[in-house]
Amino acid sequence: MAQQPPILLVDSPSLYFRAYFGIPESAARAEDGSPVNAVRGFLDMLATLIRTRRPDRMVCALDHDWRPDWRVALLPSYKAHRLAPEGGEVMPDTLTPQVPVILDVLDAIGITTVGAAGYEADDVLGTLSVTQPAPVEVVSGDRDLFQLVDDARPVRLLYVGRGVAKLEDCDDAAVRTRYGVPADRYADFAALRGDPSDGLPGVPGVGEKTAARLVTRYGDIAGILAALDDPDSGFAPGLRGKLAAARDYLAVAPKVVKVALDVPLPDLPTELPSAPADPDRLLELAQRWNLAGSARRLVDALAGRS
Repeated sequence: MAQQPPILLVDSPSLYFRAYFGIPESAARAEDGSPVNAVRGFLDMLATLIRTRRPDRMVCALDHDWRPDWRVALLPSYKAHRLAPEGGEVMPDTLTPQVPVILDVLDAIGITTVGAAGYEADDVLGTLSVTQPAPVEVVSGDRDLFQLVDDARPVRLLYVGRGVAKLEDCDDAAVRTRYGVPADRYADFAALRGDPSDGLPGVPGVGEKTAARLVTRYGDIAGILAALDDPDSGFAPGLRGKLAAARDYLAVAPKVVKVALDVPLPDLPTELPSAPADPDRLLELAQRWNLAGSARRLVDALAGRS
């Protein structure tokens, strides 16, 4: 029996940031001189994913709140280094105007996009990963999304840390091989290790190997904190001191790292079209922004699934 095609859940910010930094502005400009490198790269990534993964459904998740107040309340350092002086996320000036163009093109093609107030794209992806019919493939370069991997459903992470052309198709065994912990314990492992890119300090002196060993032995951070109060738990004195000093951080960090699975989302059309929903508008956008090649590759990828 042929396997049912997957739904492809796309971490849009992760991909368009990668596209922006992966293609020089000088190589992709509209006729008026506006850079469209992120747009071209993003569309080409989608075309490659559709051509190689052959999904029958797709949703592109958006960051409606890249630094939610509820996460900041738990951990004020969360993404604080990426906060612009005037508020909002630090973002290249020439990337910001490209995001609406991406959304316009996706709308003309008929690919669903969705975000949610008070939540990051990660949370939208997490919720869709447990509510949409499987199989599910989540596309992202964000390591935090390893926690969504679930062989039972199944949910896989297509990790694009080295680009879409070299994506890593990750199941639970791949997460264990990479980090030494199962996917459902990745959030506890990440909280211990820390992640400077998200403003997560981690526990000073605890690296990946020690974090994996602690999670393997005690199950999760709640188990580690409980063991700290047990004099017979077997901690080396130095490690016990490091963990005890970070107790307040460890009490909140897992809640910050864990992806929300209960974001209120509307009913979404997820079926991937075989042809553009609005071909005239797509043609106008392609001409206006000099996107003919990328638009054609994406349209051809959609048509090629049938």
